[in-house]
Amino acid sequence: MNRFLISCLSLLIFNSSFAGKVDTVSIYSNAMHRSYNCVVITPDSYKKKESFPGIYLLHGHSGAYNNWIKKVPKLKEYADQYQVIIICPDGAYSSWYFDSPVDSTMKFETYISKEVPAFIDAHYKTIKDRLGRAITGLSMGGHGGLFLGFRHSDFFGACGSMSGALVIDYITDPHYEVDKRLGDTLKNRHYYKELSIMHEMEHFRKDSLAIIMDCGTEDFIVQMSREAHKKMLDLKIPHDYIERPGKHDWAYWSNAIQYQLLYFHNFFEQYTSRQKETALTSSRRF
Repeated sequence: MNRFLISCLSLLIFNSSFAGKVDTVSIYSNAMHRSYNCVVITPDSYKKKESFPGIYLLHGHSGAYNNWIKKVPKLKEYADQYQVIIICPDGAYSSWYFDSPVDSTMKFETYISKEVPAFIDAHYKTIKDRLGRAITGLSMGGHGGLFLGFRHSDFFGACGSMSGALVIDYITDPHYEVDKRLGDTLKNRHYYKELSIMHEMEHFRKDSLAIIMDCGTEDFIVQMSREAHKKMLDLKIPHDYIERPGKHDWAYWSNAIQYQLLYFHNFFEQYTSRQKETALTSSRRF
């Protein structure tokens, strides 16, 4: 075996020994009376540490719980790099992460913001503090990341959106099935207003979340991210907003997730700093 092959083999062994572990678990929903699968990625050091921050990563319309790990297998390396647990729950084909007011079988706000985290916190070594939790996603999941992050800012300390379908009013094509979740666009107009991230911004405590949004400049729904960004500026809601070259595709999201994970990692450092400060204060009492 020549030196080049030996070097490649050594690199493969090194990389495989420092990558996260992927679990697929079934999580039952009391709200919907059925179970859905969920991917959970734990870092290589999982057995060595007491607890880890958790990042809830949502899929897009027509997707599933395993989209992210199939399309971006490097998530295993990122979990190890940033020492986080990455949770990829199922949001069904077109839940839009709502508790649907017109379909009692679709309760995905409850499922993603309460039932899935309850299971994860019970079965994994998570930090059980809002400063140790973040939620984000792509497209429909970008809407879910901000919508659930804003509505449950007592539980999530940070939230994000990648190529988010953020202006529900604009999504009138029956293919996307928003009407199945919220009903007729005229008769149920109030649902389209109330169950919207654009509406949530107007009733939001401005300093309660770390927020990141990004979208590709060639994305066919980039205007939605721009409008959400503008409204946050108008309302003086602090947030990070990024546009970079890219379309509404996995090439963009595979790149974007790296920026968002770094952003959340920096946010989680606040929890670590607070722990150290508390420990230091306690030690000075003696």
